[in-house]
Amino acid sequence: MRYRVLISAPYAMSVIGRYRKALEAAGCEVVVAEVRERLSEAELMPLVGEVDGIICGDDQITSRVIAAAPRLRTISKWGTGIDSIDLEAAKLRGVSVRNTPNAFSEPLADTVLGYMLLFARRLDVMNRDIRAGRWVKPQLFALREKTLGVIGVGNCGKAVIRRAAGFGIAILAHDIVLPPTEFLDQYPIRMTTLNDTLEQADFITLHPSLNFTTRHLIDDAAFARMKPTAFLINTARGPIVEEAALVRALAAKRIAGAALDVFEEEPLPEDSPLRGYENVFFAPHNANSSPAAAERVHENTIVQLLADLQSGAARSHA
Repeated sequence: MRYRVLISAPYAMSVIGRYRKALEAAGCEVVVAEVRERLSEAELMPLVGEVDGIICGDDQITSRVIAAAPRLRTISKWGTGIDSIDLEAAKLRGVSVRNTPNAFSEPLADTVLGYMLLFARRLDVMNRDIRAGRWVKPQLFALREKTLGVIGVGNCGKAVIRRAAGFGIAILAHDIVLPPTEFLDQYPIRMTTLNDTLEQADFITLHPSLNFTTRHLIDDAAFARMKPTAFLINTARGPIVEEAALVRALAAKRIAGAALDVFEEEPLPEDSPLRGYENVFFAPHNANSSPAAAERVHENTIVQLLADLQSGAARSHA
């Protein structure tokens, strides 16, 4: 049997030959979309009319897109997050949604600790000063003198906690689902409320899934609770932070700074007011970068898509 597969995952493009070879060997006709970061609903609509499967990135696979794809049987997401896919519409249509859980927890956690160290040790500032001919010794601090707040204790949150514990930092954590007892017993964590985490932490790192309860979780009220010396780190999903509220917090000096790997609109618009703050670190949604982790996702994405197409099953794993 022949299948038609749309590939729109940007990270797959660098190894598209492998995808094409594996899929064509399994009887699939491959259609490769032109994509920079993600495809919008409008961009997807004319591409999906005759596809049986999609290998996607963070594309807007809405109910309208699914309705426009009568042959669609499976969506294989490159990576972990599936918040850009209308899961209810997929379920109603019997379309399987696949992903790779815990795909990038380790490199992402390294990124979070990197930002914490930059804020604590001011490595970028001292390097800049020396290069400019200045000999200035800023006041620094050790991580063990501070408190980390982890919001969301899933795979990524746990990976951050494992690393942070080695630095001796006090760790607060908040999640609507209590982590396993063996994890809590192994690491010096105090589970607490969201408000307590915001009020007491010197670093706040975000790791919840994006859904209607977490969209704009960090808003004006959240920033009002944070210490003026606290730093916010978001490597999860951009809309968890209300960017307009973050701009207001930075302008009023209600927080000390932020590190953002993700944004409400990606790429970050050139006219974003966030660009005007030197105490904000930016990255292009790249905290997951790791050749070894990507290799696992490449393999899993292809295998899962073919398994669904060849079995004829339409199982939802979301």
